[in-house]
Parts: sequence; structure tokens; C-alpha cells
Amino acid sequence: MIGVTACMLTGLVTAAEPVSGSPHNLLNNGDLARGSGASCDGWRTDGWILSPSSTSFTWIPPGGGYPGELEVENMRDNDARWSQPLSLSAGWYHISVWARSEDVLQYFTGVNISVLEDTIVSADLRGTQPWQKLELYLKIPPYGADVEVALRLGGYANLTRGKAFFRDARVEKVDAPPAGAAHVYDLGAIRKAENPGPIGKRWTLYATFFVLAVVAVTGWRLFMYEPPVAIASEVPRPVVRAEAMAPRKRRKKKSQRRN
Repeated sequence: MIGVTACMLTGLVTAAEPVSGSPHNLLNNGDLARGSGASCDGWRTDGWILSPSSTSFTWIPPGGGYPGELEVENMRDNDARWSQPLSLSAGWYHISVWARSEDVLQYFTGVNISVLEDTIVSADLRGTQPWQKLELYLKIPPYGADVEVALRLGGYANLTRGKAFFRDARVEKVDAPPAGAAHVYDLGAIRKAENPGPIGKRWTLYATFFVLAVVAVTGWRLFMYEPPVAIASEVPRPVVRAEAMAPRKRRKKKSQRRN
């Protein structure tokens, strides 16, 4: 009997423990369980138009068996979001959230989860839709990257109206996206395309810097050069002939000489 009880207790403890190797959520307060008033710990509000008459942000604490939620309501056309910055190391990441929509316009980007780069966005919900999982996969380059994850209503050049609700936001490191996954992005390739940098080989860049340095030094020397000032004692005096120094005698008038 004691052995059976011990086995039952062991089974309960094992079930309560998280499964080893399960992905770790890198978001701070990703379950949206902590906050105060309308603020949610770890998250900040932002938008194209920051005005209480345009958008309201609400934290709904967990209760009644339901998890915590974040709400975005656009009363006027806007791109608004709850967001959180992250520093990620190299590799693949699965970014996801559960979301629903109410009366969101059909013509522009609706409720989504995104990274604040122009093109990195999940599928979006428009109109009135029940709870659905929105997700994307993101590859971080070898040197790592700082990103900002956004629970969002709207998008770049897509200002919209309506309500968005979010639960259980997650950023988890994975080996790779599954085959056939939609919304897969390579952050390094995207940023390289946006900022191609100088054209040419590396040695040409060094050569350009060297030439510019030589020109700068030469110009500095030319502008800073001052000709030497001669000392008064060293200035040669003009030679004056004795004849020039002697006073000239007046010639007598002819009438005086005749007399």
C-alpha cells in the first residue's frame, strides 16, 4: 500500500513539473498576469497617433479562470500597439500570441503580432473574429540583434479602427521553422536589403579613407602656415649716395655775374 501511494505521489509531482526541453518564453510577463491599473508589467504602449481620443490601452488582469489580457481600441484611424524590446542571440525564434478582434476595418492590416521592421508581421484578424493563434518565425543573424515585439492593431501605412485583444504572448527559441510554415523571415537579409552599405571591396574603402586623410593633413598645413616676420634690425636700409645727401648750390643770376 505504501509503495502504491509513493508511486501515485511521484506521478503527481512529475505531472506538475514542466516538461524538460520545452521552449522557454523569453518575453517578460508574457502571460500578462502582472500589472497595475491600466499598465502591464514589461510592456509599453505606442502608436502612430498618441492621443486618448484616438486610442485607449487596457490591461485586463487574470480572473474567473481566464488569463490576463491586453486590449487596444482605436476609435480613430491609427496604428497602435503594446510592445516590448528584446535582445536575441543568433538562431530561429517562434513568436506567437492568441488574439481576437471586434469591428476591425476590412480594408487595412488588422490585429497582428509583429516585429517593428516594415515587413515582419503575422497573419491579421479583421472584422469580428474569435480567439486564434497568430505566429511568425524569425531568424536572427550570427551577431545577434535587438528587436521590438508588438501586439498590434494596424501596421505601417495601415491605419485602422476597432478592438484587439491579446493573450499568452510568447517568444521561444527553436531549431528551425516547420516545413511549410507561413510568415518566415530572415532579419539579417531584411536589414541588409534596407541598408546595403558602401559598394566595392574592402581595400577600396581603406584607400578612400587614406586619400581623405592625406587631403585633410595637406589642407591643414596650407591654412595653418604663417610666413616668418622680419626683425626691424635685420631689415636692410637703402643706400643713399653722398651727392644726393649734399645740398645743391644756388646758381647766381646772370645780371649779378656781369656786375
